Amino acid sequence: MKRSLSLAAAAVLVLGCGDGATGPTGPEPGLVPVVAPGECDGRTFESTFQAIEETVFARHGCTEAVCHGDAAAGGLQLSGGLAYENLFAVPSAGSSLLRVEPGDRDRSYLYLKLAAKTRPGGTPVNGQAMPSGRPAIGEDELEALRLWIYAGAPETGVVIGTEPLLDACLPDPEPIEIEPLTPPAPGEGLQFVLPTIDVPASSEQEICFAFYYDVSDGVPAEALDPTGEMFRIRAQEIRQDPQSHHILLLDSGIDPSRIDDPSFGRWRCHGGSRAGDDCDPMDLDSCPGSLCRSAIRDDVAGCVGYGLSSSADIVQQGMGGAQEPQAWNEFPDGVYAQYPLRGVAYWNSHAFNLTSKDAGLNGRINFYFAERQDIPIRNVPVDLVNIFRPNAPPYGEETICADYVVPQGTRFFQMASHTHKRGTHFWAELPDGTLVYENFVYNDPTRVLFDPPLAFDSEDPAERAIHYCAHYVNGIGPNGEPDPETVTRASRIPASALATVGACSPVACVAGNVGAPCDGVDDDAACDSSPGAGDGWCDACAITGGESTENEMFLLTGQWYIAEGFPQPPADGPVYAGAASLP
Repeated sequence: MKRSLSLAAAAVLVLGCGDGATGPTGPEPGLVPVVAPGECDGRTFESTFQAIEETVFARHGCTEAVCHGDAAAGGLQLSGGLAYENLFAVPSAGSSLLRVEPGDRDRSYLYLKLAAKTRPGGTPVNGQAMPSGRPAIGEDELEALRLWIYAGAPETGVVIGTEPLLDACLPDPEPIEIEPLTPPAPGEGLQFVLPTIDVPASSEQEICFAFYYDVSDGVPAEALDPTGEMFRIRAQEIRQDPQSHHILLLDSGIDPSRIDDPSFGRWRCHGGSRAGDDCDPMDLDSCPGSLCRSAIRDDVAGCVGYGLSSSADIVQQGMGGAQEPQAWNEFPDGVYAQYPLRGVAYWNSHAFNLTSKDAGLNGRINFYFAERQDIPIRNVPVDLVNIFRPNAPPYGEETICADYVVPQGTRFFQMASHTHKRGTHFWAELPDGTLVYENFVYNDPTRVLFDPPLAFDSEDPAERAIHYCAHYVNGIGPNGEPDPETVTRASRIPASALATVGACSPVACVAGNVGAPCDGVDDDAACDSSPGAGDGWCDACAITGGESTENEMFLLTGQWYIAEGFPQPPADGPVYAGAASLP
């Protein structure tokens, strides 16, 4: 079993060599709200990376001359102001991994080598765990490194959540832009670009809009399906700014002849020299430097109900997407997905901005053409029965479970999960009770790759059931006391979610007599610390299902194929690799 497709390769990046000290384990990471600046007792740094240089590299001896100083052990020098240029997107010697892959801890060898010592028994790595012969770096330091990589590994700027982990004083955070994803070379693949989405300061939003595409000129004949109307891929890569909860690229299922339907609203240029002008969506040259898009809606979840998608004959399918800033998904040899050469697609963006400055969100998806095309890929479908089941009471917790029965002959090769911030633990087991998946970080979930794939050949459905569970905590503080800041609150759920499945009626107090029962938004008096005190607030709810991070979801995600020798469903239409496409 592998945790990263790239971990099969040997690597010789050497890290460490100095004395080190471990710090206390930090809290589980999540969305950190903007807070007013206060006094800071730590050392002052200009950026998160500068703090990492000092508190992780220098403090643990990595910059000493005999290690990654003048000696440049493993070809890596971390001293003399050279650390960043020697880490960011630089190949590690003798390995297919980069030292730091922006947005992706599982393909960042710097992180993996350090994590192997801080968390022994976790992700395997070749060679020695680091620091070599010295104490491991602390959990807080490792978590700060993960957050920095997750945010795109910026050289400047502040990554939210790293200040307390590094015991550092940092400037106020500003929005971060990740290094743009390089498109595939001509003939090797193609790229879809999400036009920049405005995300106002201190906000969360989910939007959807449509566009027409035609990539027929960029697809070689050998990457086409037998009909010549589909292109086939063997892998996809997604990169987006860290202000995103997810982006999705969806095949709308709509015939282009219906693109003028009034439900799409006015078609306009998203940006460029004709920003805001009306445009013809079927004319790909009508918006130079930009995209002709339909009207944007901000009251959707995964584009459900957008445009013509509510019609009974329309089925949306995920072409690609991710919730993390960087995601690489390569299929086993001979496994492929296929999509229409031309059609009406949707961009769906769920983003947040935790800073006090307006941000622009960018995203890109690369598709890499398939050379071998033997077996179509399959995805764990969205479980509409269980997706919105989480319902822990305010200041309470719950565990929910479900089963996913796969077809006979299934080869399961990739597994992940999706919850929101109150989902503290997710796991999956085989029918015999073997634990095959576990995750504790909702916004950077573990993606487990199985090599060889998990095989399910039994005729008995019970022997082909993956049992998966998630634990949700709704407003319980570290000391077990009610925590008004982490409980589900009616006043914090976005209006778009309140209008759909995310509505909640408060039943507990968040101020005054915290934790006491109350009855709705008009019952603040029941929360007063004493009769007539006027300090009560009835605002806490049970967890409700919904698309915002203030609501919850419960999803197993993953990809599989059916082995040769077992019945293969026909693949005469699109075959979607949407396992990473999450609501």
